[in-house]
Amino acid sequence: MLHVLQNSAGLVLGATAALGLIVGSFLNVVIHRLPARLEFDWRRQCDELAGGGAPPPQPSPPGLVRPGSHCPHCGHAITALENVPVLSYLVLRGRCSACGERISWRYPVVELMTGTLSVLVIWHFGVGIAGATALLLTWGLVALAWIDVDHQILPDAIVLPLLWIGLLVNIDGTFTDLPSAVIGAAAGYLSLWLVYHVFRLITGKEGMGYGDFKLFAVFGAWLGWQLLPLIILLSAAAGAVIGLAGIVALGRDRNVPIPFGPYLAIAGWIAMLWGDDITGAYLRFVGIP
Repeated sequence: MLHVLQNSAGLVLGATAALGLIVGSFLNVVIHRLPARLEFDWRRQCDELAGGGAPPPQPSPPGLVRPGSHCPHCGHAITALENVPVLSYLVLRGRCSACGERISWRYPVVELMTGTLSVLVIWHFGVGIAGATALLLTWGLVALAWIDVDHQILPDAIVLPLLWIGLLVNIDGTFTDLPSAVIGAAAGYLSLWLVYHVFRLITGKEGMGYGDFKLFAVFGAWLGWQLLPLIILLSAAAGAVIGLAGIVALGRDRNVPIPFGPYLAIAGWIAMLWGDDITGAYLRFVGIP
């Protein structure tokens, strides 16, 4: 089966697109439910540590698998035919089949984004260890970026497994050599940690969160310390472009904090696919062979 896929580009990319859409549908669930689940667990742990007796009973938020998807307005259980990525949204014209309330545009956008990025990953890396693990990183970044937009958090439940996978996959030098990966993980975390504390000492404000340090460490573990400067430059450029567009086009308040995680995710994903090409083009531009 693997041999057939490797020799049929159209079949590979079509299967990848379908897989990406399905995974994108699940990522919508993760983006929506994981923060609520984490907050519930944090509150329960705080109540236990406070030692004030048993906390008042609270309904437990849904898990990532059970119960099944349902309309947030009327509670209508989403059937299999109503849960086909993108297509069901179009057929239903973006409305619940039971109550007629609008379904958020975010659902098909996340599905299409995940499908498109998945195709680009396999088109670049092909079918193999590099392609399969790059898909895992891509899917994790999609979930992290949207969660950070909504809640300004980058959950350890996603970030830390990606960090360890990055180190393990580079034992055989899949994306970089293992020493570069280990140094990259440490340098990624410590560099932003240092920037954070220097900024806080100077301004008295927190410019980013600890989740950003960990996400930067993830890219160091996957791609090596050599690409960390490029990722920072790309994330700053992405932040400037998207932030300015939000202010000009959407009238966003410039004083409202903007999470840094999505820009890091964009920059790291670009660096994973084209980091070496970008770096090489820059060196040739400045005349360094």
